Amino acid sequence: MRETGFLWSATVFIHGIRDARSVSDHLQRGPETMKDVTIQDIAAAAKVSKSTVSRVLNDTSAVHPDKRRAVLEATSRLGFQPNAFARSLASGRSMTIGVLTQIIGSPFYDAVSQGVIAGLSGTGYSPIFADGRWQRTAEVGAIRALVGRRVDGMVLIGGDIPGTELANLCGTLPTVVVARQLASEQHHCIFMDNVEGGYLATNHLIEFGHQDIAIIRGIADHRDATDRFDGYTKALHEAGIQRNPALIIDGDFTADSGVHAIDTLLSAGRPFTAVFAANDMTAFGARLALHQQGIRVPEEVSIVGFDDQAEAAFMTPPLTTIRQPAREMGWQASRALLALIDGQPFESRPLHGELQVRESVARAA
Repeated sequence: MRETGFLWSATVFIHGIRDARSVSDHLQRGPETMKDVTIQDIAAAAKVSKSTVSRVLNDTSAVHPDKRRAVLEATSRLGFQPNAFARSLASGRSMTIGVLTQIIGSPFYDAVSQGVIAGLSGTGYSPIFADGRWQRTAEVGAIRALVGRRVDGMVLIGGDIPGTELANLCGTLPTVVVARQLASEQHHCIFMDNVEGGYLATNHLIEFGHQDIAIIRGIADHRDATDRFDGYTKALHEAGIQRNPALIIDGDFTADSGVHAIDTLLSAGRPFTAVFAANDMTAFGARLALHQQGIRVPEEVSIVGFDDQAEAAFMTPPLTTIRQPAREMGWQASRALLALIDGQPFESRPLHGELQVRESVARAA
């Protein structure tokens, strides 16, 4: 795999079922028809002029219904496929959108990507995906490669490249950043209010009588992690609970960091009755570590996660978590980017998470 990590063109997802049928039909017609079909071929088959065919295909002016029907039937019968490259030369657009995601297969980023695909469906645009793998060098290489493919705009999901560097990399290309809040006005961002989310998670534990609430933070300098920690701090402050530095453990959004955090807390003998994990993966690891130590959830220790991954509802016990509107963020990013490409204004507004109450929280003993 190349360093830029290109994985697929979204025509597989958006048009796959329809195109699979047309390709099958085309193959069944035999080798004599397996050649490029020209406008002249269509005109001859439909018994109309080439200019009429052009008007029908480009939908540039009115054509008599009978002639339009004849042209469309001929294009279908001959298996005509418009040349995307030629159309891009004529329009000045490639009709492709570059999408930089992180860790292909991660439930959150894949949900955002599905939202991007849904937002572009029916617009004529197809996304081209690249994986930044949470590595700055890979992200930079992927963005440069996407720009080199002459995409009409870019959706950048997550990532760790500073805003100023993003501006230099993307140049004047319309760009929307998802799941990140950048301070500069030149960046268009679709993001969630993570302070609010951290507050909701911690406050839920406080409402169940918990005061010794440990937090397993995310990547130290990641905006999502710091915002969620700020929400945790705010909830404790409003409840009159002194923040205990001994209950603040650094993590990195992985399940391994959840295991390590619980082991650290238990080894140090730090008493706690609840854990707020920076994301669901961390919560999964924390739950496993507690189980390995014979500590019952939620009878002895309650857990709240963040993201609402699909697996969260099937954990034992089902995980209480903050639902991120991941698919909605992707959909909004697509619509916002299309507006930017057409020169329309776009205003960034934070989205809001929702507390998903399940069975991993119980009243403090």
